Order: sequence, then C-alpha cells, then structure tokens
Amino acid sequence: MVLAEIEEDIQAIEQDEAIYQEINFNSRANAIDFIDFHIIDRIDGLLQNSAYQKELTILQQRAEKVKTDLEKIDNNLFKRLRENIRTGTYKESSFLKTLDEYFDQDDNPTDNIGYDNLDNFMNGLLSDQAIPEPIMEREQEMVFYQKTPARIILEIAELANLGSEDVFFDLGSGLGQVPILVNLISGTAAKGVEYEPAYCNYAKTCASQLNLHLVEFINIDARLADYSQGTVFFLYTPFGGKILQTVLEILQKESLKRTIRIFTYGPCSETLAQQNWLNCVHGAVNDPYKLCAFRSLSF
Repeated sequence: MVLAEIEEDIQAIEQDEAIYQEINFNSRANAIDFIDFHIIDRIDGLLQNSAYQKELTILQQRAEKVKTDLEKIDNNLFKRLRENIRTGTYKESSFLKTLDEYFDQDDNPTDNIGYDNLDNFMNGLLSDQAIPEPIMEREQEMVFYQKTPARIILEIAELANLGSEDVFFDLGSGLGQVPILVNLISGTAAKGVEYEPAYCNYAKTCASQLNLHLVEFINIDARLADYSQGTVFFLYTPFGGKILQTVLEILQKESLKRTIRIFTYGPCSETLAQQNWLNCVHGAVNDPYKLCAFRSLSF
C-alpha cells in the first residue's frame, strides 16, 4: 500500500504538464518541496527498515530524476533572466511586471512570517554563486546574518517611492539582495554596508555579474561608514545595544542636513520608535514581522 501511494504521488507530478511550463514557477517550487519532504524523505525513512529495499530505491531514483528535471527548468529560466538584467532589458517597472508574471499576490501574502516561493525565486535569480562562510568574528551586539524576506524588499520599494535624487543605504547588507532588488525596481542608486568581507565580496560579484553600475557594496563597520549621500536607509536589525545607538546618533547628525527616511524590520523597530528625532509613519513597532518606516523630524 505504501509503495503504491508513493508511486502514485510521483506519477501525478510526472504527468502534471503545467509545472513543466517555465512560467509556472510557483507550482514547480511547490512540487519540488513535495518531492523533497513527502517523497524522498519518506523513502529514506522506509529504507532504514524495509523488506522492499529494491522497490524503494527504484522509486527514490525516479523521484530524484523528476526533481532534477524540474530544477533544470528553473536554472535555465534564471540564466535567461540574469542575462536580461545584465543587458538592461529590465528597467524599473518592467522588472516588477516580470515578477508579476511568475507570482500572484494571493500566492505570496504580505502578512505571513518567514520565507516563501518568492524568496526561492530571488535566491536563484540574483546569483548562481555558492554562499560563502563568514570569516570575521562578530562583536557581541552584532546579529548573525539572515536574508530579508523578498516580500519585505518589495514593500520597501513601494512605500519609499524612490527617485533619481535618492540614495538608498542597507546597513548590514549581507549577500546584497536588498540593494540589488531596490535598484532593479526603482533605478535608484543603492549602497550596502557590510562588516563581513566574505559576504561583501559575494554581493560585489553578484552586482558586477548583473552589470548594475548604481549598486555599490562597502566592506566597513557601520559605525565608520560615510552616509553623507544617503536619503533612505534600511536596517533588518543588524546589531543592537550600543552599536545600534551609535549608528542612530550618526544618522541623526545627517538628519540635521536633510530629511532622511529609515525603514526597519525586526526588533530594532522599537528602538527607533524611542528616538525623539524620528516619527514612525508606517507599521507597528512592537511587531518584529512588520515593516516600519520612520521620517526624521524638522528642527
């Protein structure tokens, strides 16, 4: 009975013509997850103690082939889209239109927690490099790197309504996804400030491969960076405590020269809400899974 169920699951994916069409990335991603967690993992468990080793091995090989075939479709898709980015085919709104072709808003609700298929898409699209291991030891108040959910980056780009006069800074930019996507969506100059050199080099290579001249990554402690050009800033809680407060004091000095906007995600939103030079204009600061936006006050 179990063998028949597994074979039926594999056959259903094999015969689903829609997921083999390049445009149906969402359905294909769901199918790959199903193969991984409901077929291959199930077979692995059964192989530990089963009289049907041969039959299960055949099913496992069959499932792995289906998964490989589906992943090849994605790899070819990403290769083509990266070439389009490199050659300047996608400019601002046209990049968003391309995303809309692959993602329905109902498939990626903005009120969920964690990552979704849009993140899988961005991970494959922006680079085919292997993710490097960090080589620097973090200070105690520095937070370990986590990617900003792609839906949050799209929300930033929409709310910020960036123009050619803006310069966007991502503090703790990691592998560079936020500045790259902000630039692709808005055309605005975007800079990433990153303490970890391995991550910064990865991001630089990614931007170079995509031929994004207005995207820059700076390997420096955020407390030492030059923010004189910045008009819009983003922090996905890259640090806390005294480091965060020092950086905020630096940004406050910048706000005396011009109005600045700061977007936050994660626990640091509550700290920014306590700053008397900032006004929260969007979001719930006590919810770490909601994007918040702040604007500097005029003095």
